[in-house]
Amino acid sequence: MRWNDRIGKRIKLSDLHILLAVAQSGSMAKAANELAVSHPVVSRSISELEHTLGVRLLERNPHGVELTEYGHALLNRSHAAFDELRQGVKDIELLSDPTAGEVRIGSTAPLGASFVAAIIDRLSRRYPRMVFHIVSEDANSLIRDLDERKLDLLILRKIGPFAEDRQSFEVLYDNPYFVAAGAKNPWVGRRRIELAELICELWVLPPPGSRFGSLARDIFDAQGLPCPRASVLATALEMTINLLRTDRYLAILPESVFNFPVKHPFIRKLPLELPIVSGPIGILTLKNRVLGPATQLFVDCARGLAKPLARRK
Repeated sequence: MRWNDRIGKRIKLSDLHILLAVAQSGSMAKAANELAVSHPVVSRSISELEHTLGVRLLERNPHGVELTEYGHALLNRSHAAFDELRQGVKDIELLSDPTAGEVRIGSTAPLGASFVAAIIDRLSRRYPRMVFHIVSEDANSLIRDLDERKLDLLILRKIGPFAEDRQSFEVLYDNPYFVAAGAKNPWVGRRRIELAELICELWVLPPPGSRFGSLARDIFDAQGLPCPRASVLATALEMTINLLRTDRYLAILPESVFNFPVKHPFIRKLPLELPIVSGPIGILTLKNRVLGPATQLFVDCARGLAKPLARRK
């Protein structure tokens, strides 16, 4: 199949857009209604694409239509094409007005509430018209959204190998865990504490089956200690901090929560070093995807904010 003869002159972006709408709605009629065009227009676009490529892109089923393997292959590449065009339009807008731009960021909840919030605060002071879209999910969901180009970059902890053939991870700083307490908790102010002394305290811990829950268990296992009985099982950062503020509970938190956006006024770090070394915090992006000007500004700001922590190591 020669590009000039069968693709370059005959595949239209409008046809790809219609195919995407049909795939998302599962029906040509629904796609026509969403796109405000007639059903014959949708049918003709699909037919022309299939004729150009020489394969069937859709199959009928009792509920409507669905993509064939050829349709999936075409749309997987079309997502990238539409994304690059969208980024091109954003680049032009930012070049004409350097104070405007949009960045889609994915991060876990603790990092989003701390380090990412600090980046946004610093960057928005210089570029007040910039818009930041934040998505907080588990790492696997975020990586999937990045691969599908729903997000521009991720700020997250490196907990294992990434797909090096298509993803790039840039280390920013280490983010160890610590035992957190409320500012007036009786343990605050002690010069030295052993982890074994805290076993019988009231703990806010993540569920045992979660990744963070496994890490908490490993911390106690590494010192030959039983994992304390959790008084509260929770993953929500806001709830954990509110319970710490009562000065009755202890929790294990990443250091970024304590330091960003500013030194936390309600929680304190207890003077003991946890035995588990955690992965670094960094930026995950797609290889061979040019970052837009606004996204590049975000990356540069993240590097600057993390530099003092990297030097401290």
